[in-house]
Amino acid sequence: MQDAATALQRLLDIMARLRDPRTGCPWDREQDFASIAPYSIEEAYEVADTIAREDWDSLPDELGDLLLQVVYHAQMADEQGLFDFATVARMIGDKMVRRHPHVFGEGERTAGQWEDGKARERLARNRSGTLDDVPVGLPALLRARKLSARAARTGFDWDTAAEVAAKVDEEIDELKVELESGDREKIFDELGDVLFTLATLARKLDMDPEACLRQANAKFTRRFTAMERDLAARGLALADVDVKTMEDGWQAVKRRERATPVT
Repeated sequence: MQDAATALQRLLDIMARLRDPRTGCPWDREQDFASIAPYSIEEAYEVADTIAREDWDSLPDELGDLLLQVVYHAQMADEQGLFDFATVARMIGDKMVRRHPHVFGEGERTAGQWEDGKARERLARNRSGTLDDVPVGLPALLRARKLSARAARTGFDWDTAAEVAAKVDEEIDELKVELESGDREKIFDELGDVLFTLATLARKLDMDPEACLRQANAKFTRRFTAMERDLAARGLALADVDVKTMEDGWQAVKRRERATPVT
């Protein structure tokens, strides 16, 4: 079995070969940072999904796909003389050492040490604003949580989750007013406020809003599919039944799940 250094070098060599202007793969040669970036995001989500499903046999493969994205970007940067994979590895290694002086240096771990280190790094990059380096490309719910967390470190926050929940109710009431008005632009704006406040509530509860929504998506998919199968077992298709029949089937699935909890 190859050791980590040998296996990583093989992957770097494979990517260099794929990008070779004469003998490489035409598709791989024509890619650039912008075209590959969406794949990087997609692969990160596939890793998260694999972990959520506890599919440990598939996790090495999915992590490999994610690692390939880093190698891909590093290879393209190397071709342009920007940086190489060693630079990427060295910089993250330096960052981990810098942010953990209680492990790699002298001193004890202190509250806020990680964020203090990030704040110093923002200043070094001339990004002094509190929200300056929260990536715009993050999924919107995750970015909302990060924005509210960053603001909270300045003291701009509610004291309790209950207060945030009350703010959710307030935002929903404002949304209801605009629903009555029928003004789509205002509805759009108020719905955004509701979602942002829900992301803040998740942060206050120390929960990941993306993970909460992924679980809700999985639950909806599971229940809808079960309802559809129940109808099919009765010789019925969704197109053949009314909403009440579907709702009855949905409630039957929920009762069945309560009797036999999903694990």
